[in-house]
Amino acid sequence: MATKSDKRSPRTLSQGVANPPAQQATAAPRAPHSEASPVATLLEIGETLASELELRPALERVLEVLERDAGVMRCAVMTLDAATQEIGVEVSVGFGAEAHRDRHKLGEGISGRVVESGRPILVTAVSREQLLLHRGAVEPKTGVSELTFICVPIAVDGKPVGALAVDLVFDDARDCEGAQRFFALVAAMIAQALKFHRLIEDERNEPRQESSTRPLERRLGYDLSKMVGTSRPMRQAYEQIAQVAPTNTTVLIRGESGTGKEMIARAIHHGSPRANKPFVKVTLGALPHTLIESDLFGCEKGAFTGAMARKRGRLELADGGTLFLDEVGDLNAATQVKCLRVLQEREFARLGGTETLQADVRLIATTSKDLEAAIAVKEFREDLYYRLNVFTILLPPLRERGPDIALLADHFLARYSRAHGKTIRRISPPVIDLLMSYHWPGNVRELKNTIERAVLTCDSNTIYPRHLPDTLRTAGVSGTASGASLGDAVERYEKDRILDALRTTGGNCAQAARLLGTTERIVGYKVRKYRIDPQRFRAFRTFNGQGT
Repeated sequence: MATKSDKRSPRTLSQGVANPPAQQATAAPRAPHSEASPVATLLEIGETLASELELRPALERVLEVLERDAGVMRCAVMTLDAATQEIGVEVSVGFGAEAHRDRHKLGEGISGRVVESGRPILVTAVSREQLLLHRGAVEPKTGVSELTFICVPIAVDGKPVGALAVDLVFDDARDCEGAQRFFALVAAMIAQALKFHRLIEDERNEPRQESSTRPLERRLGYDLSKMVGTSRPMRQAYEQIAQVAPTNTTVLIRGESGTGKEMIARAIHHGSPRANKPFVKVTLGALPHTLIESDLFGCEKGAFTGAMARKRGRLELADGGTLFLDEVGDLNAATQVKCLRVLQEREFARLGGTETLQADVRLIATTSKDLEAAIAVKEFREDLYYRLNVFTILLPPLRERGPDIALLADHFLARYSRAHGKTIRRISPPVIDLLMSYHWPGNVRELKNTIERAVLTCDSNTIYPRHLPDTLRTAGVSGTASGASLGDAVERYEKDRILDALRTTGGNCAQAARLLGTTERIVGYKVRKYRIDPQRFRAFRTFNGQGT
């Protein structure tokens, strides 16, 4: 219940918000009825708290919004220091510097009582409250003759941790209790932001718990944090890397283009006894067939037109280390025979030479082709296939790694924000939905390029759908890009409608059911079927004015 007045001593009341000097502005105050829509103000406050990574700038912006749109003359956010049990001003608008130096105990002053009791205090007219006259109810430099004072608690998990105090221009027609409820809602939004930032700080300050990949990293001697992904297929890949890396076994990595096969190959090399030896890459798909053999095995002077000197091949350069054959399915028939000999005998000769050389290399190969189909049409040697296919790691396409898409998007956002000197802090929920629903024919490489483009085109601190390529937005809206069946298209439409309803109702399944004209039981069933987490939409409830 709001308290209309407070009968404690003047000294106690003076230790609420610090007694500031009059404001220096000379402009006339805002007319009470020119205040902006409360819903629009709350929406902007919510977006501000959600988009700012640092707490102080976010709170400063919130107070500026209140000053601009809510008829506030002066306002301050005060917080309780858990160690000293003292209350101090965190941020303020309209108060002097001494306000930030003033600290007081629980129960002292208005804010001290609000934090101690968890109850708001409302003083409708400061000049009529005998104990607040010393606060300067008359502000001659601003032309304000009367103020209304409101102080509401900021509570986290039901425990007051601070207070929001505001001075309003007095208006006899003002609904003061309604204004108090409005500021209580703002305080609740601040509390959620405060809780979030404190959790992050606690996580930063506490010793980091060992991640699921840390035991593998110790076995590999390689930092798997460079590889983003926690989905089941990626965990299986990490385990396979840990199994094969310490050996000299030939490895074949299979997967679509853009799935990160080279990164897996490098992880295997760095986790092997050859980690301090060369890792030599040969991109077979980028070399003309006539040059692949000389590039791999080297050549003698005069071996062919243009061979002006002896040249060492990649096999020699990789001696003692790892030879990485990227897209081994592109090898021509003649080179396949020579590669087979290297694998069998560990021997080779330079092009145009007769000297037999030894090859102490570990072979890691990748392919995005169907080698079995190539064998069937005599485009790939079956005996070479069996020599390569000793230990196979299959990388799934990105469309089968749903849980990793948001992680990868955040990873690339941070990378390209730094690279291009921008301060883009978040990806909006509609963009995440588009990324999750897209089929990603170009896999991780396409996602990386998409996020980099979005960073370059973004003109704010948040990525929105307008920053995505038209092809991705069209695919996300139509649901037809992946060639979905009629049943898939119906399910996609149904899921989109449920998501929209949950956004509108702030994750409330009962209200979403009413919007959709169905029962809560059916919505609950669909939520489980489509693996939707209603809790992720709770932030929208505040924006829609459905609760505090």
